[in-house]
Amino acid sequence: MMINKFIQMRRDLHQIPEIGFQEWKTQQYILNYINTLPSEHMEVKTWKTGVIVKVHGRNPEKTIGYRADIDGLPITEETGYEFASLHEGMMHACGHDIHTTIGLGLLTAFVTERIDDHLVFIFQPAEEGPGGALPLLQSEEFQAWKPDMILGLHIAPEYPIGSIATKEGLLFANTSELYIDLKGKGGHAAYPHTANDMIVAASHLVTQLQSVISRNVNPLDSAVITIGKITGGTVQNIIAEKARLEGTIRTLSVESMKRVKERIEAIVGGIEASFQCTAHIDYGAMYHQVYNHEMLTQEFMKFTSEHTDMDVITCTEAMTGEDFGYLIRDIPGFMFWLGVESEYGLHHAKLQPNELAIEKAITFLTTYVKWKGNRA
Repeated sequence: MMINKFIQMRRDLHQIPEIGFQEWKTQQYILNYINTLPSEHMEVKTWKTGVIVKVHGRNPEKTIGYRADIDGLPITEETGYEFASLHEGMMHACGHDIHTTIGLGLLTAFVTERIDDHLVFIFQPAEEGPGGALPLLQSEEFQAWKPDMILGLHIAPEYPIGSIATKEGLLFANTSELYIDLKGKGGHAAYPHTANDMIVAASHLVTQLQSVISRNVNPLDSAVITIGKITGGTVQNIIAEKARLEGTIRTLSVESMKRVKERIEAIVGGIEASFQCTAHIDYGAMYHQVYNHEMLTQEFMKFTSEHTDMDVITCTEAMTGEDFGYLIRDIPGFMFWLGVESEYGLHHAKLQPNELAIEKAITFLTTYVKWKGNRA
């Protein structure tokens, strides 16, 4: 049976997931495909492990951008696919293989049927971390082709095929990684009074952090602190000199993120005093909220509803994070969810998006971009 070329492309990409700023095979795959397309009106640049493509318009007044993220996750795949990841311990568990394929499908449509306005396709690395959008935005390569508006999508396992979901304003939360290192004094398990136990300190710290959301964030706002990993100690009969907590912070406002971090720092200071230890806090990668441009989002939803066969759902904001937020902080634009109806969710080892969503997305986005970028 012949497989649609874009489904095959997604499967090819699915087999070579790579973590942020190490997407060399993915970059080469994208470049190899681009080299098969008509190049008369197309320019190509690389930025780190990403790719930027410009298709020149016939009579341009503006530049429309489409962004696709290209990196994978350090997850061992459990889908049972015949085309499962060939990279041990790595998986496209967030749909970036589909995002990239849709971007290449749109590019294919517009190099053969140009529109009035310029188009820029951004295949961005490192969305999952450490964050590619902000340094990309600041780069000379991007600034030279900076679009006047930009759009992007993210697959949504919970929505059916043939649907999109979005809203004006806040769509995704502000996010920040959280790493806290504690250092005390180790010793023999039989003599706890001679040591400062960092396992006990870490346990107290985890418990105290749970009060930040319930007692320091407005109940009408929303925020999350999750500690997902604790490490400390060496063997059962040695008091741990060091402990490390790793987690994430999510808030629906910039102000709440600032307040949560202030409280975390105050609590950690109390732990230092209580347990006679030292502590270091690292917030790692921080992503700005995805805040959709109101007029553009309303216009997109109305057009999609009236001129395509896609169902349009007005969703609520989510605590997920996306570094696309940096791009639309600087450039008017929007992001939307694309329904792929998978039993398993994002970042799950068994995520299996319905591949029929790929062709549907390419078709309806081609229709939208033609309408948005033509003046006839």
